[in-house]
Amino acid sequence: MKVITLCGSTKFKKQFEQANAYLTLQGNVVIGLAFFEQSEGFQITHEQAELLGNIHFKKIDLSDEIFIIDVDGYIGNSTRKEIEYAKKKGKAIRYYSDGEIPAEFSVVPPHSC
Repeated sequence: MKVITLCGSTKFKKQFEQANAYLTLQGNVVIGLAFFEQSEGFQITHEQAELLGNIHFKKIDLSDEIFIIDVDGYIGNSTRKEIEYAKKKGKAIRYYSDGEIPAEFSVVPPHSC
């Protein structure tokens, strides 16, 4: 069982949820994001952004590897910093764009009674 931290732009909420479910069903402990400020329209201050970045570095410290949510190869500045940090810490790095998660895999919401 590995501990994996998801990294990437918060605008890719659907892909984060997909990766979280897929990797969890593979028997991993998955660490995600607290919320998706870009997808959900949260406004955060510069100080809050720095705090969230530092928290994410701690999540990387606790992990065996990171899984980058890089839809269409997109990697923003914060994610680049997380990749460099993970490299310095000797963490394995995998990418969503490598196609490990089958295109047809989706999270099926539970049926209502």
